[in-house]
Amino acid sequence: MLPTLWIIGDSTVRTTTEGQEGWGDEIGLYFDGSKIKIKNSAVGGRSSRTFLTEGRWDEILSQLKSGDFVMMQFGHNDASPINEEPPVNKDTRSRGTIQNNSEETVDIINVLTEKPETVHSYGWYLRNYVSTAKSKGAETIICSSVPRKKWVDDKAVVRINDTWGFWARQAADASGALFIDLNEVICCEYQRLGKEKVEELFADYEVHTTPRGAKINAKAVISALNSLADNPLKFGLSEAGVSVPAFPGSLA
Repeated sequence: MLPTLWIIGDSTVRTTTEGQEGWGDEIGLYFDGSKIKIKNSAVGGRSSRTFLTEGRWDEILSQLKSGDFVMMQFGHNDASPINEEPPVNKDTRSRGTIQNNSEETVDIINVLTEKPETVHSYGWYLRNYVSTAKSKGAETIICSSVPRKKWVDDKAVVRINDTWGFWARQAADASGALFIDLNEVICCEYQRLGKEKVEELFADYEVHTTPRGAKINAKAVISALNSLADNPLKFGLSEAGVSVPAFPGSLA
């Protein structure tokens, strides 16, 4: 039975919105389907917290087997409120996490579910995915989240090195997962392309990519993997995947 690469995350990884695409739907090009299966299980609108509390991770765990891989990228929705203020409407989502990699918790009555919930830190949720995946014999890779289309003086893309990227790296180090700084890889590529060309890669004001943008972000994932001293997914790469220059090489 072939190993499976499970990908979990938010809408920047997989989306069904017309005109938008996440990098998880483009990454299959860089893998050999005769050697590894790709399962993009990311869901739009989810944070590291709600992907777990909605039972989506449990469903994957029930199928996860020894020799599989789990790649995760969360963060964009983790900055949302931990609990919404009433009145509640159908578009309201209590999905935020505590913004660090601590063991802090906060107990709430979730305004959406009307049930008590203990909310953890962003890093805790990532570490939970890692530990439970490892209990099934799977290898894990944490990605820092893809950058938003935000610039400093039209020259440098805004990084998350001291916030979400930092906590993701901390969680990887603490849990023994591999870490790829996807945010940094893509930021460098955007700066190489320049603001005007990057504008064409986004389908909305700053978050979601077009199919072309998703292709670049997927290639960035492979570039980051190829930069690892021991890339555990090297065996499954296609010719296209093997040919992607290791970061900090250009993705052109």
